[in-house]
Amino acid sequence: MFDDRLFREAMELSDVPKGLPLVAGLTGFADAGGVVTQVNRYLLDALESERVGTFNNDLLMDYRARRPVFQFEETHLTSYESPRLSLDLVQDELGSPFLFLSGYEPDFLWETMSQTILGLIDSLEVSTSSWVHAIPMPVPHTRSLGVTVSGNREDITDALSVWRPTTGVPGTLMHLIEYRLQEAEHPTAGFVVLVPHYLADTQFPDAAITALQSVTKATGLIFPTDSLRESGREFLTGIGKQVEDNTELEKLIESLEKRHDSYMEDNAVPSPLMDADGEVPSADMIGTELENFLAKRHPGVAESTED
Repeated sequence: MFDDRLFREAMELSDVPKGLPLVAGLTGFADAGGVVTQVNRYLLDALESERVGTFNNDLLMDYRARRPVFQFEETHLTSYESPRLSLDLVQDELGSPFLFLSGYEPDFLWETMSQTILGLIDSLEVSTSSWVHAIPMPVPHTRSLGVTVSGNREDITDALSVWRPTTGVPGTLMHLIEYRLQEAEHPTAGFVVLVPHYLADTQFPDAAITALQSVTKATGLIFPTDSLRESGREFLTGIGKQVEDNTELEKLIESLEKRHDSYMEDNAVPSPLMDADGEVPSADMIGTELENFLAKRHPGVAESTED
C-alpha cells in the first residue's frame, strides 16, 4: 500500500475508476524546451480534471533550494501559490479518462515516493504507465523531433525509439519508478524528447507536441493540440527570421541537418550526435554560436519565447 503520510486523498480512491492508464510528467532535471512544463500546464488547462490527491510538500521539497514565489504589492503580500505535486483524474478530448501525475520532482524520499506511486498503481489497477521527459541534443529544429523510449513495452520502443544509447544517465524520480515498475512487470514506457540544444532554454511548442503524440501512441488517448501547433508555427517563423540573414548560423544548422539525415537513412554515421570521424561534438561546439546570437535579445524568438 501507499504511504498516507505522503499522499493526501482529495477524493475517495474507491470513487476512482479502475484500470485506467497513468500519464506522468515531473518538472525538475533538464526540462529541455520546457516540454514537461508545457505538457502539464496544457493538459490541466485544456481538459476536464478532478483532483484525486496531493503529495506532502513539507516531506518532499527543499524550500531553500527552490523557494516558492510570493506576490508583493507596495506594502504587503497579496498572494502565494503553494508548489504542487498531484494525481488527477482527467478526460481526454473524446472523454476517455486517465490518471495524470504532474508537478515538481521531489528533492527527498525517492524510495518512499516510488513505493507510494507503486501502491497507488496497484490500488487503482492502473493498466499502463507512461511518462515524458526532455533533454538537449545537437539536432536541428528543421527536422521532426525524435524520442528515446525506455521501459518494457517492446512494441513502443521498436516503433518510436530513434536513439538507443548504452550509457549512464543522470537519474530522475521517474527513472526510479519506471525501474520498479519493470521489476513488477507492469507495462511502462518513458519518452525522452530530443530537443535542439540551442532551443533547450526556450518554451518550444513542437517538443511538447512530440511528447503528447508519444503518449497517444502508448495509450490511445487523444489530446487537443491546435493552440500548441499554432504557437509552434509562430515560434519557428521567429527562428527562421533570426537565422536567415546569418550565414554562420545557416551553416551550423545545415551541418546538424546532414548528421541527422545520415543517421535517419541508416548510413555510416552511427548516431546523430557523431561526426564522420565518429567523434561526439561538445554542446559548446554545436550550440554556442546560435545561443550567443539569440542571447542578444533582438526582437523575435529570444523575447517571444518568454511570453
